[in-house]
Parts: sequence; C-alpha cells; structure tokens
Amino acid sequence: NYLLVLIFFSQKLFEAELKRVQQYAVDVTLDPDTAHPHLILSDDGKQVHCGEEEKDLPDNPERFSEELLVLGKQSFSSGRFYFELQVKGKTGWVLGVARESVNRKELITPSPEKGLCTLGVYENIRIGLEDPAVHLSLQKVGVFLDYEEGLVSFHDVDDAALIYSFTGCSFTEKLYPLFCPKVNVTNDKDHERGGKKVKPLIICPVHQSV
Repeated sequence: NYLLVLIFFSQKLFEAELKRVQQYAVDVTLDPDTAHPHLILSDDGKQVHCGEEEKDLPDNPERFSEELLVLGKQSFSSGRFYFELQVKGKTGWVLGVARESVNRKELITPSPEKGLCTLGVYENIRIGLEDPAVHLSLQKVGVFLDYEEGLVSFHDVDDAALIYSFTGCSFTEKLYPLFCPKVNVTNDKDHERGGKKVKPLIICPVHQSV
C-alpha cells in the first residue's frame, strides 16, 4: 500500500511539473535557411521529414550541410520556453536546443560542450546520454528551457513523465530549437508496393494536458 501511495504522489508531482512548464509555451516554426538539403519542410513550417534526394540549395552559412538538422526561427536568450513535438509513428528522431554558434558544416558529437542539449532516439531506444539506454514508446514530447537556470528538460506529454534533464548548463548566447527527423525507415509492405512510409516530426499546439 505504501508503494502504491508513493507512486500516486510521484505521478501527481510529474503532472504538476508538466502543467507548470506548459504555461511557458511559445509558437515555434522551422527555419528553411538552416535545413539540411535532404530535409523537406511543410509550407507552414510546422513539419519536417527526410526526403529521398538532396535538394540543390545555396550553402549559406546558416545551413547544416553534414547533419540532418534544422533549427527553429525563434531564438531564446533569457527566460523560460516550452514547445511540443508529435513523434508518433517515428522510431528515430532528435530534439532539443542549439546555441547560435554551433558548427553547421561538420559532423557534431551532441553534447552541451558542443552547443547541443538534445534527446536522441533510435529504434525507440534513447541513446547518446549519460544514463543507461532506455526503451521509449512516445507520441508527444515536450521540450522546456530555463535559460537562467541552465536547464533543458524533455517530457513525455501523454504520461506526464520526465524523460531526461540537462542541468547546470551555462548559456551565454542565443539558443534555437533544434530538430532532426532521422532518415526514412522502409516499411516492408510499402516497399513491396514501391513506396516508403514517411512520418514527419510535427510541431504541435500546446494544450494543458493534465
């Protein structure tokens, strides 16, 4: 009984924390000038997936040329911010924030020291973080940034659970939302029909979910 009570109160704490960070929701859109040429963005700047061929785009300084990444148009240099992504049906993706000076022309090892605070998932397994790898089954992920506190946290919106937090970061420049939809995964039945099953990352409106 004690364990059940403890689980109940722990869940209530997670729900309260999610509701708290959701009040800092901001409207985020994707910046096409930063998108790797393999990425395809929707006209409204709310969806991104990886295309079959690399588009012929100008290699401007803002554009990622090695990593399949795109940044948001909005920058954060103080305060608290929150946004949500639908990842339902995707087995691989990366979300988080990047500092303005992140290297956009070379391969990047994701870490706060390299200018990235990100959550990476491959085949539904959380990877690339100090904690042990964990199997995740997610539909919607919330990303919260507290600039002054040096905090970036990732939340399972549907279960009101904390997935991971970067704490004690020292931010001194603009930060941008960062997204990577990963490469397309061929679905066997679709492949037989000569097609591919493509699931985009989708920036969602934030609703008080708990």
